[in-house]
Amino acid sequence: MQRSIQLCRSFVLLVCLGATAAAHVPHLECRDFSEEAPYLVRKTTEQSIAIYAWLDARVRPDVDVFRFTLDEAKPVYVESLVPVREDYADFHPTFAVVGAGLPQPDATQSLPFALAEGEGAWVFDGQAEGRSEFFEPFGNKTYWQGPSVEKTLEAGTYRVYVWHPEDRGGDYVLVIGKAEIFEADDILRALIVTPLIRLGRELHPPQVAVREE
Repeated sequence: MQRSIQLCRSFVLLVCLGATAAAHVPHLECRDFSEEAPYLVRKTTEQSIAIYAWLDARVRPDVDVFRFTLDEAKPVYVESLVPVREDYADFHPTFAVVGAGLPQPDATQSLPFALAEGEGAWVFDGQAEGRSEFFEPFGNKTYWQGPSVEKTLEAGTYRVYVWHPEDRGGDYVLVIGKAEIFEADDILRALIVTPLIRLGRELHPPQVAVREE
């Protein structure tokens, strides 16, 4: 009975926080999201999910990969965030949306991965412009807003790559989707993961800014 009351209280807290914040379904990077084993968006890309991930400065280069499939043409929203922390002042992750039919990237944009034949990429440089800050009460943290994009994509399979051009390590959040959709399993996930985020358990210790050769 006591456990049920605690769950109800947690659910009420979740709903109240969601009423005042962009309530993303939170996911933690518990393994490396690589080309061979990417993070898979299993539900609709319209659902707002926030993947709390990390670039490891000990790996060169560390590139995180996220994958989703569209059954029909629809708008897709992607945004990157960085927690406000002194050692992240110069941490500006770049991300790219990759898929068939997208334009070829600018010749000056160096990609740490290969494009398959017929593929193109939209590349969004985290250092292209200044970053604004915002407080997100859902996770009780302040973030720097990175680049974002909302464009209509045709049916097909796409990948999002995240990396740092100077191979810096650090925590970031990749947001996919804008609609606040919480199904039963999403509520359970939020009840488990949100307290960890509010305690800072998703963050990693500072690393050397640039890896040594």
